[in-house]
Amino acid sequence: MELRQLRYLVALADEGHFTRAAARSRVAQPALSQQIRKLEEELGVALVDRTTRRVALTAAGAALVARARRVLAELDAADAELQQLTGLLAGRLTIGITTTPGPLDLVPLLERFHARHPAVELVVREGLSVRLAAELRADALDVALLSGAAPEDRGRLELEPLAREPLVVALGPSHRLAGRRRIAMRELRDESFVAFREGATIREAVARAALDAGFAPRIAFEIQEVARARAIVAAGLGVAVLPRSDATAPGPPVATAALVKPALTHAISLAVRGGRRHAPAARALLALARETYGAGDRRRSRPAPSVDSS
Repeated sequence: MELRQLRYLVALADEGHFTRAAARSRVAQPALSQQIRKLEEELGVALVDRTTRRVALTAAGAALVARARRVLAELDAADAELQQLTGLLAGRLTIGITTTPGPLDLVPLLERFHARHPAVELVVREGLSVRLAAELRADALDVALLSGAAPEDRGRLELEPLAREPLVVALGPSHRLAGRRRIAMRELRDESFVAFREGATIREAVARAALDAGFAPRIAFEIQEVARARAIVAAGLGVAVLPRSDATAPGPPVATAALVKPALTHAISLAVRGGRRHAPAARALLALARETYGAGDRRRSRPAPSVDSS
């Protein structure tokens, strides 16, 4: 079993396609396929199911990939530490970001990091926090910005709060409740909701609050982007519960009101897998995030001084 074979297998697991995995690994596709077959022959077990259009791992392949990620992460961290001793910070840093970062602007952070460490390749993946947490646990990500973590994840991830703001109700300009400063959850009983996909932190929080208020929210639109939610709400097709910064940012016109009874908060945390020895690039990003967003004031989310958003 060779390290390059493990790297090829992990790339194949991530990409789900031999050609894309080969391009990512900077080798010819036949060479990658040959090494995967050679690894299977050596282990005496099939690692990849090649019967479907999209390559899938077998149970044995998935188990090996999980182990390989940890082995490769440790080796990459050790290599990066040795490079750092000679003054060189390089490598690849994979960052996950929730689809609803609220007031947190990631671009200035990445810009500053790149200016300081231009030799580090940055890879950013957007997704639901629940998925990002799973990828952190599997070492598919080095660090992530999460809008929440399930109770079972909190002991497995190290979370550092970076930003916090209230969730608000977004309504069409002509909605019957437009103009109100506060809206109780029970008043939304008969509304059609514009919601994020199942598993999204905000959707789960709204569902729990609605059930406590005596009803199950009727999901009329399931979306992935805040901008699309704003457009649907502005057209008068439904209401949405959004981070205040997203509801009040430039975009389709919507009315907003504070959500009360209960009031819900949207928090963004920087997360890494607990117990992992992190590469210097990951540690540098963590330090810069604290510097950028302010370690002393967890509510401040912009790099420049600003009014407290909470």
